[in-house]
Amino acid sequence: MNLLLLAIAPIFTVLLYIYAQDKYEKEPKKLLIFSFLFGAIVSIIIVFVLYFFTGRLIPVTDPFSIGQQFIQAFIVVALSEEFSKYVIVKYYAQPKKAFNEPYDGIIYAVMVSMGFACTENIMYVIDGGYQTAILRAFTAVPAHATFGILMGYYMGKAKFSNNRFALNMAGLFLAVLFHGAYDFFLFINFIPGISIGAFVSLIIGIVLSRKAIKRHQEKSHFKSL
Repeated sequence: MNLLLLAIAPIFTVLLYIYAQDKYEKEPKKLLIFSFLFGAIVSIIIVFVLYFFTGRLIPVTDPFSIGQQFIQAFIVVALSEEFSKYVIVKYYAQPKKAFNEPYDGIIYAVMVSMGFACTENIMYVIDGGYQTAILRAFTAVPAHATFGILMGYYMGKAKFSNNRFALNMAGLFLAVLFHGAYDFFLFINFIPGISIGAFVSLIIGIVLSRKAIKRHQEKSHFKSL
């Protein structure tokens, strides 16, 4: 039980923080819960399907090949996982009437991302124990949060733009870019010291995420109400 709590505690810490930043017009809790559950269940299913097909189409057989690990990080893992989250935000959350200000893109994308991260974290922590739980609380969980914020920033802008497709794609691209970079540096850890690149990309992602949150807060049309 303590191990399970360690797995989910950082997830809900992130969710509470993101929810608190929605200062001017809170989202319906039902939509937030469903977004989280879709991320935890539907997104995971989509990822397993995509892993199956990409694994067959793009076999990665050499763990010491930088090129193959690049493909593994950016296409097999990052694109599959972020696309699975994108689909839920795009077709479930974005069309809702409650999605009525740009910040909503961030909160729904993070809800979906944290749902995915919750299922993933539980699986890793059950297998790896307390050390894995503590390590992922400061790495993988905030990483998934930043991927969600960066995706949601542009998907929030897209809802209120005539250029919706391009902005949605920009959000997906940024999430894949940062996710792929984070994983790539970890996957090529056979190069001494290279793993530091994952933490550098995470720090950059966190800095950009804070700016994205602040920018949407400042531009909320509910701010003056």
